[in-house]
Amino acid sequence: MSDSKNIIPTMAEMNAKGESPEILFWVGCAGSFDDRYKSVTKAFVKILNKVGISFAVLGQEESCTGDPARRAGNEFLFQMQAMSNIQVLDGYNVKKIVTACPHCFNTLKNEYPELGGNYEVIHHSTFLQQLIDEGKVKPADGNPFEGEKITYHDSCYLGRSNNVYEAPRRVLEALDVELVEMKRCKTNGLCCGAGGAQMFKDSEPGAKEINVERTEEAIDTGANIIASACPFCLTMLADGVKAKDKESEVKVFDLAELIAKAEDL
Repeated sequence: MSDSKNIIPTMAEMNAKGESPEILFWVGCAGSFDDRYKSVTKAFVKILNKVGISFAVLGQEESCTGDPARRAGNEFLFQMQAMSNIQVLDGYNVKKIVTACPHCFNTLKNEYPELGGNYEVIHHSTFLQQLIDEGKVKPADGNPFEGEKITYHDSCYLGRSNNVYEAPRRVLEALDVELVEMKRCKTNGLCCGAGGAQMFKDSEPGAKEINVERTEEAIDTGANIIASACPFCLTMLADGVKAKDKESEVKVFDLAELIAKAEDL
């Protein structure tokens, strides 16, 4: 998977050369297969290549972390998937993992250790914030988002589960935008409706879909961009915007997409 500007080596290819990357980029199921979220993967890769960080992906050796299986109550399947991944990761002596998915992040960071998989795991929002703090990432002249009104939706698995609240906001502040908070945010944030394996089942009876409720809160801020840092959240919010017939007025982007566009990558 490569083009002339954005080479994406696999761990197998680097290992064959006797090389080890600085980080393993864990792409995740959404980043690999979801047409919308593939653009986030590409944006993050462009950023990594721009700053010259040595990285690799597992490619076809990467499997689901097992998060959906465990949330849905299939512990046996979770452990099978986790042990298979740990075997691959340890086989390459992986030490540091960066992922754009809070579900993968939470599972790799907090749940793999109980099965013997111990790694330094960083969510891409924190990683992007570090690059900004180091001066390696900064918006280009004519940043298209300067002065735009943006609201940020907290992913449950990033926020409440792992207390990552400031990094995504620091990334957005670097874009020189007006960050407007929703009524329910940070520790009081409202779930998009996809967590706990809800993404993969029909909704339960109720007066309103959760993602529509959350999208309404985002629209009420007056923001024309909703920023997300999770593939599930991005999908649910985009669907909410569509349900409210606001697609021409409100856009939903991942942090990596915003930074890549601001850097003119």
